[in-house]
Amino acid sequence: MNVCYEGNVLEELLWLLKLEKIEKNIFRGQSQDLGYGNVFGGQVIGQSLSAASRTLATGFHAHSLHGYFMRAGDATQPIVYTVDCIRDGKSFVTRRVVAVQKGQAIFSMAASFHRKEQGYSHQDTMPDIKGPEGIESEVEMAKRLADKIPPGILEKLLCKKPIEIRVVNPVNPFAPKPMPPEKYVWFRAIGKIPAEDTAAHRYILAYASDFHLVSTSLYPHGKTFWSQDMQVASLDHSIWFHREFAMDDWLLYVMKSPIACNGRGLNIGSVYTREGALVASVAQEGLLRPLKK
Repeated sequence: MNVCYEGNVLEELLWLLKLEKIEKNIFRGQSQDLGYGNVFGGQVIGQSLSAASRTLATGFHAHSLHGYFMRAGDATQPIVYTVDCIRDGKSFVTRRVVAVQKGQAIFSMAASFHRKEQGYSHQDTMPDIKGPEGIESEVEMAKRLADKIPPGILEKLLCKKPIEIRVVNPVNPFAPKPMPPEKYVWFRAIGKIPAEDTAAHRYILAYASDFHLVSTSLYPHGKTFWSQDMQVASLDHSIWFHREFAMDDWLLYVMKSPIACNGRGLNIGSVYTREGALVASVAQEGLLRPLKK
């Protein structure tokens, strides 16, 4: 049975993230199975931000969100999002979102939205990393390693993806060697997204920001998601949106893990345009639990 979606995969992602309104401040989103067994965390982040964005007056844009994963989501079932309109101010708006599946909360998020205004400006300089040209995509890597990947998972990995991802410094997932806790990834949507739909660019970035982040803290330990002796999961996720950006142009995701201890790993991400503008910052703590033999 073909598990890949045969249509326009970017339009499918946009539909998945825009949600169905079922009552005032209550929305329903479908789930996608990316081969992880559970709902991909980025899907829940993106859908939560989309739900919150649907309750705003014109002129407000997401500038930060902070979410907690509480339960694994079922990729075969829809998710209901309830939005609590905490505050509507002149410059800032605050929302709280709870994602519910099978009567239980699986994710909660607080988000803040801001009207544009003038102010001081400075930023970190983008590191000197080679561009995306000539770098192997994740689909190309899956094809190269196809003989080592279980057939059911391989079919998912080879499906056409709405977000193209190219890892600058990948590890061999089946023979990882310890590396510095730093990862560099280029990514972009595979088709055009209307420039005026700034909310869509933000919630698609929120969706994509969960790819590769927690695994950065596994680099120095020679482990990957494929390691049979590890339990790895996202615990929380925060994003700060700084500037306007285009998800249909290449963005560089610079990820570093400053610490891992007590079964958890902290990962910090910075998202830059090709021109070097810092457009978003991300932070996530993940569960890194060695399994007892």
